[in-house]
Amino acid sequence: MSVRTRNRTRTSTIVILIWLLIGIFAAFQRGYFGSADPSCSRIGSAALTVIAGPLNYIGLNPKVGCSTPQPSE
Repeated sequence: MSVRTRNRTRTSTIVILIWLLIGIFAAFQRGYFGSADPSCSRIGSAALTVIAGPLNYIGLNPKVGCSTPQPSE
């Protein structure tokens, strides 16, 4: 692996980590990690917020709506 490829890989890794850290901070600010009742929608919204990263701060407000199947009676 050349030095140029290694530097590009290292830079890409750092950018992705910073992106995800910003997303984690945004999810923390929205209170997704403080809830005692983990629901499908809450976990999905938290994951999507983390992946969206800095886009959260320019107006993106990702939400996930889902429902889990109920057991038959």
